[in-house]
Amino acid sequence: MDRQVSAPADSKTVPTKPTRLRSFFHSQKMAPYFFVAPFVISFLLFMLYPIISAFYMSFQEILPGEETFVGLKNYQALNNEHFYAAVSNTVIYTIWTLIILIPVPLVLAVLIHSRFMLAPVLFRSALFLPALTSIVVGGAIFRLIFGEMDTAPMNTILIKLGFSPQQWAMEGGTAMFLMVALASWRWMGINLLYFLSGLQNIPKELYESAEIDGAGSLSKFFRITLPLLKPVTIYVLTISIYGGFTMFTESYVFWTNHSPGDIGLTLIGYLYQQSFENFNMGVGSAIGIVLLVTILVINIVQLKLFGQFRREE
Repeated sequence: MDRQVSAPADSKTVPTKPTRLRSFFHSQKMAPYFFVAPFVISFLLFMLYPIISAFYMSFQEILPGEETFVGLKNYQALNNEHFYAAVSNTVIYTIWTLIILIPVPLVLAVLIHSRFMLAPVLFRSALFLPALTSIVVGGAIFRLIFGEMDTAPMNTILIKLGFSPQQWAMEGGTAMFLMVALASWRWMGINLLYFLSGLQNIPKELYESAEIDGAGSLSKFFRITLPLLKPVTIYVLTISIYGGFTMFTESYVFWTNHSPGDIGLTLIGYLYQQSFENFNMGVGSAIGIVLLVTILVINIVQLKLFGQFRREE
């Protein structure tokens, strides 16, 4: 009769291959890498690789089936009046959007968040509704409101007030007004939600303590609300700078990228012209690299000024 020899109780069993593989995927050391992997892969494929490719293409003349290294020729081609007009329009547009789309949503958020506000959900929904609307639809509505004819709604109002009608899309000042107004209508609700989320994280006890000490509304706003909203404000400022310099649709819906005298031309619009209308991908890549460096430098400077690189103690 055969005897079955059993292994000692204290002997270690060698895990099988599936067990090792399962333990590898369930290990605490590897779990963070698995969660970060989708972002890293998407960043490498859709961010880093296009940037490197655009940088390489900016030194080339690209023709169908032919690529020629031309050095700094594409960057030298940017020394023209169209590029300078695009830079000027983009900078002015960005400044105006920063002036409007940071303080105005902040004040509106404080008013909606206050306990004296009636129907705050209604106002919040009404202000956020434009963000859900297609920019093309919004642009079409704005073109009807600010039409060139005397019967256009805005010109009708001006005539009744005793002013002369305007050719809104044909003059530099009114053209910039159209783009800024469309952007403000579109993004006001988004920035409002950012500030509302920041206000909800401020402890109410701070306001109650300030009221006990005799602080008024303005004192609480400048001494409690603004300092504690600094991270949200800096975030809104950062994305607003990026959004201003990369604006394209607000101009395209009015002039389809061909405005009179380049009054509506932006950097992205000029990049579009060179790359997809003139088929000059090298110059288009050079514009993209200049735009990338400009936004990067501006955001680093403003983050440095606001102390975002300072280590908290």
